[in-house]
Amino acid sequence: MSISMYRLTVPVFQRGLTTLSAYLDKAEKFAAEKAIDPVELVATRLAPDMLPLSGQYQRATDSAKLAVARLTGSEAPKFEDNETTIAELRARVAKTEAYLATVATEAFENAETREVIISSGGNKVVFRGDDYVMNFALPNFYFHVSMAHAILRNRGAPVGKLDYLGSFS
Repeated sequence: MSISMYRLTVPVFQRGLTTLSAYLDKAEKFAAEKAIDPVELVATRLAPDMLPLSGQYQRATDSAKLAVARLTGSEAPKFEDNETTIAELRARVAKTEAYLATVATEAFENAETREVIISSGGNKVVFRGDDYVMNFALPNFYFHVSMAHAILRNRGAPVGKLDYLGSFS
């Protein structure tokens, strides 16, 4: 029995975005309780050469929307990458969720064999759709969700493994 490309992507991304939204709720509450400027929290990095929390949210949402667009041969919405507040990150996640909700299952017809080209830093990688999902899109998405988790956890925010995994129902 096979699994559809839609099922491998859209609901998985939606679940991760729900996790990111929940992190923002916890981050906001944590910042208020500890008298931390939320803007400072959004700018926090794990290491000097890593993206801050805002960048992790930007890349996670980009990963989700671009994967869906690439697999369906459609255009993804463009976001500015200028979020500096929790409210702005929350809005970005909501816009991504809204976009994913508009994509029909039928749009993924033949997505597993669709050619997906990623160009970054002068390098061009060509994937078959299913390989793209398994070897790039999902690992990249979860990397950025994990880094958001790690940044918040490193600052002392009460996020744990069950927050990362989310609801099982």
